[in-house]
Amino acid sequence: MAAAAVAFLQHPSFCRKPGAWFSTRTHTKPRPVSSYFLVSCLSSSASPSPSPEKKAVTAESCVNLGLSFFSKGRVKDALNQFEAALDLNPTPVEAQAALYNKACCHAYRGEVQKAAACLRTALREYNLKFGTILNDPDLASFRASSEFKELQEEAMSGGEDIGSSFRRDLKLISEVQAPFRGVRRFFYVALTVAAGISTFFSVPRLIRAIQGGDGAPNVWETAGNAAINLGGIIVLVALFVWDNKKEEEQLAQISRDETLSRLPLQLSTNRIVELVQLRDTCRPVILAGCKESVSEALQKAERFRTELLRRGVLLVPVIWSDDRKLPADRKGFGLPTKTATSLPSIGEDFDERTQSITAKSRLKAEMRFKATIVSPHEWERWIHDQQKSEGVNPGEDVYILLRLDGRVRRSGKGMPDWSQIVLELPPMEALLSKLER
Repeated sequence: MAAAAVAFLQHPSFCRKPGAWFSTRTHTKPRPVSSYFLVSCLSSSASPSPSPEKKAVTAESCVNLGLSFFSKGRVKDALNQFEAALDLNPTPVEAQAALYNKACCHAYRGEVQKAAACLRTALREYNLKFGTILNDPDLASFRASSEFKELQEEAMSGGEDIGSSFRRDLKLISEVQAPFRGVRRFFYVALTVAAGISTFFSVPRLIRAIQGGDGAPNVWETAGNAAINLGGIIVLVALFVWDNKKEEEQLAQISRDETLSRLPLQLSTNRIVELVQLRDTCRPVILAGCKESVSEALQKAERFRTELLRRGVLLVPVIWSDDRKLPADRKGFGLPTKTATSLPSIGEDFDERTQSITAKSRLKAEMRFKATIVSPHEWERWIHDQQKSEGVNPGEDVYILLRLDGRVRRSGKGMPDWSQIVLELPPMEALLSKLER
């Protein structure tokens, strides 16, 4: 819910409550994952204020009161306030915040369909950025649902209603990875136009050459020029189409990498984190297959435990479900509500905190060579998508080795050769590991 407030903070009548993130971390009873809430910063705030219930007469005050309820664990009351805010003729900024925070409440309650509906409305009608949904730790449970995947696919389509900003962000990443694609396309188009103009003038000349007569150009020379122009057009158009296809494949891979980064893990201390939070701290190795294959690979890894730990390897076993099927119609997150409350809530400065030395040290202390997956069906779905992109039959035993920056380093059929991985990966303190971050 923290990220929803980011857009809301631009409104002149709102400001952040100091120290709310730190105070909520001390709660011992189960609480919602809201990190901070908004309070009204009117000039009259210095005077004694009435009770919150009496102030809930505007969309602004309803949103503030709802966020206050949410931070205290009163999720149902918070939902009522956000719904009331939407009925009080809110401004676009207030409506966006009410819808987004209402979606966070639904996600906390496991009502992912209602959360998706709220987010879709905020994206279509109130200019909510899709990156906000991607980067908010409070929506971790929603991102592990099939509804989020549907919403992401809509965003990938780049339609007018939803997803244009998300697709634009993917294209920016794609351009960084392939910086000369735009230059190549410019030359493809320019040379195709030039060849087309030349062909336009060559056709009449060819007709005159075929008809013959005084002053007629040479038939073979004219035909050769026309053939060169037509061949050039065909080749350039084929290269342009091929480049577009490669870009779509790259965008799909970037989207898969983003999906992978949001998959949840349970560390040895029972703390649940998203894979993105482990960037720069370890190299996850995903072992996917039947129970016998994965167990054998884990036993072999124990022989190289010391060397693998020096290289930051974190084993992530994924055992195929018995039916080997992914329920396409399955809705919701595969966690009980009680477990969902343990998902991390770090607030809008999540990236800064996870990059701090203290946060990294804490994560390193909690990692013990192996982690347990959360929401196994979502992990299996991602692995099956990755297998299809690599031309591997879904359901085969595979391993996927990730880099320190979270991208896929390499993958292969079967289980890995640990001695080869030890030789391939540099120690965490080595220069090559620092360059990999």
